[in-house]
Amino acid sequence: MKPAVSPAAIAQSLTETWSPRVVAEFDDSYVKVAKVHGSLAWHSHDHEDELFFILKGRLRIEMDAAVVELSEGQTFVVPRGVRHNPVAEEECHIMLIERKSTLHTGSEITDKSRSIDDQLRPLFEHRAPA
Repeated sequence: MKPAVSPAAIAQSLTETWSPRVVAEFDDSYVKVAKVHGSLAWHSHDHEDELFFILKGRLRIEMDAAVVELSEGQTFVVPRGVRHNPVAEEECHIMLIERKSTLHTGSEITDKSRSIDDQLRPLFEHRAPA
């Protein structure tokens, strides 16, 4: 059994932006956290919904037909196939729940796109004592 984790504490400790990290998994889904600032990229996930939960700060999710403004403690699900672009005017910490098959930026590949292998990297490096 894996230990309990604090998504908020893990998100706070991250040094990279727009680089989600897997903190838990269940069934066919990952729970991820990320530190975000600025704009990610317009993209969609053709076969998966994407749940955003705001741990700290504010996030705007731009979509072709609407814009959703989220603040701490709020959640929103972007339905599969909906083009969207997450934007954070200031640093924001988010938790995502996605199917394991969800590509970070869908079929759009940018300098901010992260592979699932990158998202699964250990959160903390274990170093031998000096």
